[in-house]
Amino acid sequence: MQIKKKLLDIVREKIRFKHYSISTEKTYVHWIKHYIFFHNKKHPVEMAKNEIEEYLTFLATKKQVSPSTQNQAFNAILFLYKEVLGVDTTEWNIQALRAQERKHIPVVLTTQEVQKVLQNLTGIYKLMVTLMYGCGLRMNEVLNIRIKDLDLGFNKLYIWNSKSLKDRTVPLPLKLKDELQVQVKRIEEIHKKDISDGFGTVYMPFAYDKKYPKAKLETKWQYLFPMNNISKDPRSKEKRRHHIHPQTLGRNIKVAAQKANLNKRVASHIFRHSYATHLLQVGIDLRSIQELLGHKSVETTMIHHTYALATVVSAFSARYTHVVSEMNKTKLISPLDF
Repeated sequence: MQIKKKLLDIVREKIRFKHYSISTEKTYVHWIKHYIFFHNKKHPVEMAKNEIEEYLTFLATKKQVSPSTQNQAFNAILFLYKEVLGVDTTEWNIQALRAQERKHIPVVLTTQEVQKVLQNLTGIYKLMVTLMYGCGLRMNEVLNIRIKDLDLGFNKLYIWNSKSLKDRTVPLPLKLKDELQVQVKRIEEIHKKDISDGFGTVYMPFAYDKKYPKAKLETKWQYLFPMNNISKDPRSKEKRRHHIHPQTLGRNIKVAAQKANLNKRVASHIFRHSYATHLLQVGIDLRSIQELLGHKSVETTMIHHTYALATVVSAFSARYTHVVSEMNKTKLISPLDF
């Protein structure tokens, strides 16, 4: 048992050394621990290809996990062997029964339905969800916005280190400009008070705090949507103000959707689907939408955002995939400003 504890500590240290997120740390530790317990607490150095295949097959057949969940577990185990134990797994040619991939048709809201949900949100959560829809953001992207990411002069929002590892800019909804300016002023006041109370630091990605030790105290690095209270960082144990918790935002979206009386399952990602769909409906080409969403290819954009708009997409010929998006960027606006 002591060996397992030491091993997981080494896993955590390696994950932090590589600057992975805390959510990735929790996920990897969970699956590695589950893998070890599945094999009756046998140490991973005593296991190899067969044990990994047996475990992954168990997840697919007995646990009936989704393909993404199985891949998540597989990546965690590969990280363990490659990065922690120093084992080269490339020659193992792991062949496990893979979880059956299900193709889900994404749910999309009409512009009227979007407005119904927004009308049932209040305060900071209304601004956050409106920005998610108005800019086509993932939940994690809106939560991680810092003050420096807002360019109110050029009406742009910068998205850094997104899921696709592709930085991008999106047009800011002009309707939100005044509210965002008020929010920035609010954060400036909160930050001043935090500093006077002996706090004021913020989490810095990729060990920037080592390179720029004073940056974590600067206003521009503060989260645009912070928590109400100071909390303790689970890694550094430092007390500081983090961004609003994703579960809190998700809960507010769920309650607002229930109040809106919609017969659709409304989660955070539905606003991103709706953003893409509504841009398609007014004639924005797929290449431009691909860049706004941060997808690596037009195919990804079509898979995730055009099932519900087959009649609209059929009007777009292959030539749109070759359009130089820079020609259209000056014409791109948020669906909130239609």
